[in-house]
Amino acid sequence: MPFCKLPHWNRKGELLTCTTKQNSELYHAVLGGLGQFGIITRARIALEKAPQRVRWIRVLYSNFTAFTQDQEYLISLHGQPATKKFDYVEGFVIVDEGLINNWRSSFFSPSNPVKISSLNADGGVLYCLEITKNYQESNANTIDEEVGALLKKLNFIPSSEFTTDLPYVDFLDRVHKAELKLRSKNLWDVPHPWLNLFVPKSRIGDFDEGVFKGILGDKTSGPILIYPMNKNKWDVKSSAVTPEEDIFYLVAFLRSALDNGDKTQTLNYLTSQNNQILRFCGDAGIKAKQYLPHYTTQQEWMDHFGDKWTLFSKRKLEFDPKHILATGQRIFRPFFNPSAPLL
Repeated sequence: MPFCKLPHWNRKGELLTCTTKQNSELYHAVLGGLGQFGIITRARIALEKAPQRVRWIRVLYSNFTAFTQDQEYLISLHGQPATKKFDYVEGFVIVDEGLINNWRSSFFSPSNPVKISSLNADGGVLYCLEITKNYQESNANTIDEEVGALLKKLNFIPSSEFTTDLPYVDFLDRVHKAELKLRSKNLWDVPHPWLNLFVPKSRIGDFDEGVFKGILGDKTSGPILIYPMNKNKWDVKSSAVTPEEDIFYLVAFLRSALDNGDKTQTLNYLTSQNNQILRFCGDAGIKAKQYLPHYTTQQEWMDHFGDKWTLFSKRKLEFDPKHILATGQRIFRPFFNPSAPLL
């Protein structure tokens, strides 16, 4: 059973073992709690035997609806036998020619680059589905058949399939290798004005039209991830906040601000664009939730937590009544001075 040890500040900083059954209220408070209730000092995580190899596949879409329908179909296979599903599902958005052949897209041959303009991209945008199938050396002879059967049910652009096989450890290390590439070009130690949103499934098409095909233009300054999640996989007792729909999308703008003379890659420009995206969601009534948000008023925090605000406040009074933890987030006023600035 998972557990974590936490300083419990209203009990003189005691270290407590917390699980779903032992100190369960604190356990659930800390999960998604933005550091407001305790500090996890140790965690036990269940492990399983790792596969030896990975079939890593990317396919392209020009139609956003086909792209999202396929992603939602793939996550619906959770719980099926291993041979009937992929082990990893992620998507990303491509709005400029550079990104399709950059470090995120090492599948594509530099000598034969893929061009957005050649694929009839809707609104100048392409969508890439990234999927993997894990396997052992002992069953390598069946992997082609299993992958082929799954791919036949998807509606990607014909002939846009890019595949590679590699050791499982190398797949896990792919982001670190990308980091090393960027460091070698002095493109890593720069500001990263990232924006991560949970977008309800019912409005993801509107988000595509307004943001991917609208606000972004033809430059992104970094990868944009997009993939759906099942809400029933999230513990409703935790402090984490997600949209109130059975399926919602993680949309992550993982941009890097560069001082290279291009105004669309500066920190000010990208920060302003992030704010424009948030304003668009508000004006369009898209009830997106920020992951790791930053707000400056208590009303904004109350709107963020919604129905969970009452419980979140109650937990703060119980586990950190002196407001010692995470004051920089400015979520609460000190209990001893209601007129004081938010902490």
